Amino acid sequence: MCLAIPVRVVELLADDNAIVDLAGIRKTISLALVDGVQVGDYVILHVGYALSRLDPEEAQRTLELFAAAKPAAPVTEPAAP
Repeated sequence: MCLAIPVRVVELLADDNAIVDLAGIRKTISLALVDGVQVGDYVILHVGYALSRLDPEEAQRTLELFAAAKPAAPVTEPAAP
């Protein structure tokens, strides 16, 4: 299973790289696959690469869904008799 997430570009760097932010976590990623990205744009991030730009409203809806998702309860083994 693959997961791609929306992130906001906060700084453009040399060599088609950028720093992005997701809830205060910043990471350097590659913009080599997407043209015309500017600071403030949202991009879909997958394994260190921006795959496409994303509309800000759609990015916000997606981030809200991620924030609302609750992890499943951990599976516990029954106690040994």
